[in-house]
Amino acid sequence: MTMLDRMRRHRNWLKWSLGLVVLAFIIFYIPDFLGTRGSWTGGAPGQRDAVAEVEGRTITVAEFRRAYYAQLQAYRNAYGGSLNEQLLKQLGVDRQILQQLVDEQAAMAEAERLGIRVSDAEVRERIVRVPAFLENGQFIGEARYRQLLGMQNPPLTTAEFEDGLRRNVLFEKLRDAVTAWITVSDAEVDREFRRRNEQVKLQLVSFPADKFREGLSATDAELGAYFEGHKEEFRIGEKRKIRFVAVDVQTLRGRVAVAPTDVERYYNDNIEQYSTPEQVRASHILLKTEGKDEAAVRAQAEQVLAEVRAGGDFAALATKYSEDDGSKANGGDLDFFGRGRMVPEFEQVAFSLQPGAVSDLVKTQYGFHIIKVAEKRAGSVRPLEQVRDQITEQLKWDRAQQQASDLVNQVAAEIKEPADLDRVAKTRGLAVRESGFFLRDEPIADIGPSPEAAAEAFSLEQGKVGQPVRTAGGYAILTVTGRQDSRLPRLDEVKDRVRDAVLRQKALEAARQKALSVVASLKSAPDFEQAAKAAGLEVKATERVARGSALPDIGISSEVDAAAFALAAGAVSDPVAAGSAVAIVKVAERKDVTTAEIAAGRDALRAEMLNAERGRFFSSYMTKAKARMNIRIDREALQRLIA
Repeated sequence: MTMLDRMRRHRNWLKWSLGLVVLAFIIFYIPDFLGTRGSWTGGAPGQRDAVAEVEGRTITVAEFRRAYYAQLQAYRNAYGGSLNEQLLKQLGVDRQILQQLVDEQAAMAEAERLGIRVSDAEVRERIVRVPAFLENGQFIGEARYRQLLGMQNPPLTTAEFEDGLRRNVLFEKLRDAVTAWITVSDAEVDREFRRRNEQVKLQLVSFPADKFREGLSATDAELGAYFEGHKEEFRIGEKRKIRFVAVDVQTLRGRVAVAPTDVERYYNDNIEQYSTPEQVRASHILLKTEGKDEAAVRAQAEQVLAEVRAGGDFAALATKYSEDDGSKANGGDLDFFGRGRMVPEFEQVAFSLQPGAVSDLVKTQYGFHIIKVAEKRAGSVRPLEQVRDQITEQLKWDRAQQQASDLVNQVAAEIKEPADLDRVAKTRGLAVRESGFFLRDEPIADIGPSPEAAAEAFSLEQGKVGQPVRTAGGYAILTVTGRQDSRLPRLDEVKDRVRDAVLRQKALEAARQKALSVVASLKSAPDFEQAAKAAGLEVKATERVARGSALPDIGISSEVDAAAFALAAGAVSDPVAAGSAVAIVKVAERKDVTTAEIAAGRDALRAEMLNAERGRFFSSYMTKAKARMNIRIDREALQRLIA
């Protein structure tokens, strides 16, 4: 990591990770152990402030909101302040966050069942090892620790941070307890190191099957024979048919009126979205103090500063003297940056200098800096009139979403059985629609692609009414009106698909025959490329590539990889079937790994492989653990929140 990266990350690290510490271990260590889905639509009044419950552990509205807005802020930090929150909702980020919180509580419940605990001393020991709380390898002290937590958006108390950190440590102890027995042998590591790091440079000739398809035909007898031998390829999956009441957000949006005062209030409350902060472009020369005599480094820095003051070329001196590897090659140029991007001491001086001015020595935790400001950009705010239409549309959309959420919850409360759909829809001015039969992964008529609606349709008993589900256009409440079990089709139902499969097979065989007709001459020729050209073939060459690399005209092909990496340098393969093409490859050059390289990389790769293997096992373990837990999710509460 360059010094510039470290300087910038010193301030941004907390914004990105400390506010999300409650979720961090789930994100990094439990990729997808969801196994059970609960539904919880009732509950006593005292439970209505909870969106979920895991083994008696509640996830409150406040916890969900805190996690949601922390995640939203993290996305905005990463992708820009203009990130559309509605897009995140459409992508299901809100539901992912709730599931992460559920997963966290499931892990905590499992740790409690196993008697795993975390002491205050363990939490404290972890705090003093967090990089953001260290300066010159030492803990920054209680006052600055609290100050840094308070600088987060939203601010964190020490209790909140330490509670999240305690759960993080608890999770690590649980994972270690469950997976400590897993090991990776030297032979496994060495084999994987070779697989990843061996490289070959190839010349290849491809024979795409499509080029051999013209003029091919298939008789009914051939179709019948192929179908009889490959029926499972054409199996028709289970299908469902539904009736549903739809609440369309776009329709509601057209009825929303937004007052000018509401636009102005939103603009003033969110002025930072329309503001461009002050920025400065600066260069610096850094002399590091870490592990050195500070007085000697200061003396050297003063000499360099004297050269700058005497008219020396700042960029040339930075290239010569600076120890910031990230900027010295560019003459010390750090490009434009705003406030909060650099450490405070550096930032204060940079923003106080006028363009062309050079600072005195500036001491930071990294060493001594000499700063030269090249240019400044004043902060600016887009006037209200420029963004009025944008805000108006945003408010219309937000209010329509809220109205849709309220309406669908009201409708859901009135619909108890399928016969209620028409009556309630009529009183509410909504339409009842009916789909045709659809597969689980097919778009639904009048709904479109909707994984949530499909999941509800394929899990709901016929004669029951489901909970409201999100769709691309709003919400739907559905009931299943028909079901077709998975079955093997008749030939006449899939005849076109069978014909296409037969023709593909014939074309691939024609490509293989063509490759067989020239492979002997290519293998014996002193010049592979010339021999290929003489046969009317085009040769594509690669640079050195590892397994899994995309190859010209072929793409990624495990079959070609297997053939190529089994050959010696200079050897030519037999024809290799690679998806929808056949290839002949020559290994122009090999780079094998040495025992010294394997030994140097063994420990790092072993740690990576061990972590991955333990992660896979832990994921499976938690899937089973969750299956025996009582997990309830209040979908109505969640819909009210995310609207």
